[in-house]
Amino acid sequence: MDHDETGCQAPPEGPILCINNCGFFGSAATMNMCSKCHKDMVLKEEQAKLAASSIGSIVNGSSSSNANESVAATVNVQVNTVEPKTISVPPLSFGSSLGENGEVKPKEGPKRCNSCNKRVGLTGFNCRCGNLFCAVHRYSDKHECPFDYRTAARDAIAKANPVVKAEKLDKI
Repeated sequence: MDHDETGCQAPPEGPILCINNCGFFGSAATMNMCSKCHKDMVLKEEQAKLAASSIGSIVNGSSSSNANESVAATVNVQVNTVEPKTISVPPLSFGSSLGENGEVKPKEGPKRCNSCNKRVGLTGFNCRCGNLFCAVHRYSDKHECPFDYRTAARDAIAKANPVVKAEKLDKI
């Protein structure tokens, strides 16, 4: 059969290797790249667009509503208006435990029950009073909980069920 008569295209002469030389086969639909290389390329393009738009919004001092501007114009604005400045930042290591204000937080020890001081780890129970307890002391009657459950329940019921009054009718 002749391919011209049926209207079909002839298959390629052989498989096409990925243009990134990763060893896998590519296709014309993915610009002669394998699926992984094509996905990586698309992700890099999206990240570049996102970075360019966020830099542009920072430079222009506006919110994300100006993200519709072209990327080239945003980059030109950045090059023309931003001057490089050196900022000294103290290096952070993963082992350090610095707080928000640069204060050193004391290392927290293992989590313990507030009643019996037993190590609870991940199985501890947080009470409404704000303390952590083991399985034995997790109930309010077992650890002399100062939280007022009765008042909390009354408030929850009152909030969930507002008082409904009908309007008075005029008598005939």
